[in-house]
Amino acid sequence: MPDSPVTLRDVAARAGVHPATASRALNPETRLLVREDTARRVLDAAQTLGYRPNPVARSLRTRRSNTVGVLIPDLTNPLFPPIVRGIEDRLAAAGYVALIGNTDGDDERERIVFEQMRARHVDGFVLATVHLSSALLAEAGRAELPVVLVNRLAEDHSMPSVSADNERGMRLAVDHLADMGHRRIAHIAGPQDVSTGLSRFRGFDAALRAHATAMDEDLVVVAKAFSIEEGHRCCRLLLERGAPFTAIAAGNDMLAVGCYGALEEAGVRCPDDMSVVSFHDMPFIDRLRPPLTTIRFPHYQVGTEAAQLLLERIAGEPGPVKVLYLAPELIARGSTAPPR
Repeated sequence: MPDSPVTLRDVAARAGVHPATASRALNPETRLLVREDTARRVLDAAQTLGYRPNPVARSLRTRRSNTVGVLIPDLTNPLFPPIVRGIEDRLAAAGYVALIGNTDGDDERERIVFEQMRARHVDGFVLATVHLSSALLAEAGRAELPVVLVNRLAEDHSMPSVSADNERGMRLAVDHLADMGHRRIAHIAGPQDVSTGLSRFRGFDAALRAHATAMDEDLVVVAKAFSIEEGHRCCRLLLERGAPFTAIAAGNDMLAVGCYGALEEAGVRCPDDMSVVSFHDMPFIDRLRPPLTTIRFPHYQVGTEAAQLLLERIAGEPGPVKVLYLAPELIARGSTAPPR
C-alpha cells in the first residue's frame, strides 16, 4: 500500500507545536501571528516531511479558495504579460494563486470564463476586459463579488480600478507633436466603448484645443480593436481621405505598428513625411525602425496595485472605492520629427 499522506498533525508533532500553531505558521496570511523561530521550525518540519497543504480542506474550513480570477482580453498583446506578472507576484505574497482567462475580446466568451471561475469559488476577480456599459460588471456588483478593474474604468467609477492617466498621457503625446510644429495631427482612436479608447480620445481633443487647433473629423478614425490589423486599416483610410496631415497620434502601440505597415505601403516615410506617436511603450517597441515615440506607464505596478486593492476587498476593509491613476511619461524616439 502507498504511504499515507503527511498531515498537519504530523508537521505539528515534529515541530513540537499545537496543530493550530502549525496551521498559522504555514499560512502566509497568519504567519506573522507566530514567533519567527517557531514559524521557521514549522516550515522546516513541513519541508523535511514533504507536507503538501490540502487546498480543498482549507477552502471548506475558511470558505476561501485562495484563488483569484484574472480575465484578459488578449494574451498575445505584449501589454498584458507585465501587468499579469505584477498581479501574480502580489497575490502569491499573500498566499493566493491567479487563474488566467483569455476572452479574445468576445463578450460571450468573457461571460463563459467568468461563470466557470465563479463555479470554482474564486475569492475575487481582476478584470481587464470590461466595456463601459458592462452587464457582467453590473451582475458582479449585485452579487457583491470582490472585483477590481485593471487598465479599465467603470463608467460611474463604482468599482475599484488601476490604470494609467490616459487623458494626460495622450495630451503629452499631442503636446510633443505640437511643440515640434505639427498642426495637422490625425488620431487613430481606440474603441470608444472601453475606457482606455474613450479617455485617450478625450485627451487628444483637449490637447488640440489647448493649442488653439480645431479637431478635423476627417483626421479621426475609430478602430474596432486595439490591434495591428486595425491600425493598418485605419491608417490606410486616413491616407485615402486625402485631407493633409503631418502626424498621427495612435491610441496604442499595436495600432501604431499597423500604421507603420500602411505608411510603408503608401511610400510615406516615417518620420521624414509623417510622424507617429503612440501609447504604452510595450516591450521591444524601441526595436522598430524607426524606434517608436510613445507614452510609458509602469505596467508591472499597475498589476501589483490592482492585486493589492483586490486583497483589501477580499478582506472586507472599509473605506471608499479607490480609483488609482498612475503617471504617464513621454518617451521620445525616432518616429517623430518637425514637419517638412
